[in-house]
Amino acid sequence: MKVLKFGGTSVGSPERMKSVARLITNGERKIVVLSAMSGTTNKLVEITDYIKKRNVESAGAMIGHLRSMYKKHIPNLLTTDEAKKKCEEFFHEEFIKLQRLAGSEFDEKVEKAILAEGEMLSTHMLTYYLEEQGTRVRLVPALDYMRIDADGEPMLIPIYDYWSKLLAEDKQTEIFITQGFVCRNAQGDIDNLQRGGSDYTASLIGAALHLEEIQIWTDIDGMHNNDPRFVEGTRPVRQLHFEEAAELAYFGAKILHPTCIQPARYTGVPVRLLNTMQPEAPGTLINNVMKPGVIKAIAAKDNITAIKVVSSRMLLATGFLRRIFEIFERYKTSIDMVATSEVGVSLSIDNDSRLTPIVEELKKIGTVEVDQDMCIICVVGDLVRENKGFLGQITSAFSDVAIRMVSYGGSNHNVSFLVRKEDKQKALQSLSQTLFSQDNA
Repeated sequence: MKVLKFGGTSVGSPERMKSVARLITNGERKIVVLSAMSGTTNKLVEITDYIKKRNVESAGAMIGHLRSMYKKHIPNLLTTDEAKKKCEEFFHEEFIKLQRLAGSEFDEKVEKAILAEGEMLSTHMLTYYLEEQGTRVRLVPALDYMRIDADGEPMLIPIYDYWSKLLAEDKQTEIFITQGFVCRNAQGDIDNLQRGGSDYTASLIGAALHLEEIQIWTDIDGMHNNDPRFVEGTRPVRQLHFEEAAELAYFGAKILHPTCIQPARYTGVPVRLLNTMQPEAPGTLINNVMKPGVIKAIAAKDNITAIKVVSSRMLLATGFLRRIFEIFERYKTSIDMVATSEVGVSLSIDNDSRLTPIVEELKKIGTVEVDQDMCIICVVGDLVRENKGFLGQITSAFSDVAIRMVSYGGSNHNVSFLVRKEDKQKALQSLSQTLFSQDNA
């Protein structure tokens, strides 16, 4: 059995939903996780913003616009009067609920409940369509099994217990439809999976049940070996190790959130990235197989800030690094890259919201330099130290690019370079020319 996740663009219109229905109704039992229709979550965020600002009229107007948009989808998706009536009644109840939430006192509970509505709408629409087509389908509310603990971490045992019992009792259903992104917190209130959203839901279900495969369907043919927005002639990477995929996702590959594949990695359930626009394409398979001696792909992460701290003493004093890292921990700011010397340390961050107080604290222990508008270029593959020549081959591509920092040795799968933002495209293009001029991925 497999779990398939379809993103917002994959269910972004009635026509796309029909395409998804054709993909999933092949006679095999499966669990299908849906995101909200593309654009819906952004509108719901705007609605919560109006409510937060106590502008109930504007919130109500936006809810009305959203309702009209969804109402127009009904005749384009459904054909029978029975199915249309069922969908209209559901929409009526849900949008009345949104109007009621808009008029209530704003708090986090209200916000989370509103943001969950997008997935509720999309899953019901597809379920009604599949029922109309004669498919044995069952809608499974994510709120019945998806839980996060007091630290916001998902709990696998409730997922396993719920789905194991359901699948054992229900042998007739072919397609189980459920919501991504939606969950309940430790207090039992509606909440949202922040990291990876619907991808994370599919990965958690697949891992908890040890399914055959987790499929992530988007509008891109797998994970490419470079960013196609900046480099011509990129191609999908057909296979990645979990570690390689995590590095690429963290350092800029937008197709996949870096944390969402971790449950699959721990249980060894393979993840396959597929394209709803080209369902025949093989996509990218992510598993625990490492292809030796191959550089797989390049990614770039923008909006990086570099901070250099030079010790006030001649040599690096005992406790110097500890004091620096404690400052970043205190301000809850993660560090991406680190490079040290005898008298100082350079590091990079991707969140500068607390940069000012961090710099003020760092100035108490050394001289501080800050460079903003930087970019991390990440090269991923089998980069164990025994593979001679790879680092020289990679760095040769930077002959015309100024490098601010290099990070190598912390991982067997990644070497990272910090460059100026304006040099990003040049670096990506040069790396592709140097590393992928022959088909070695």
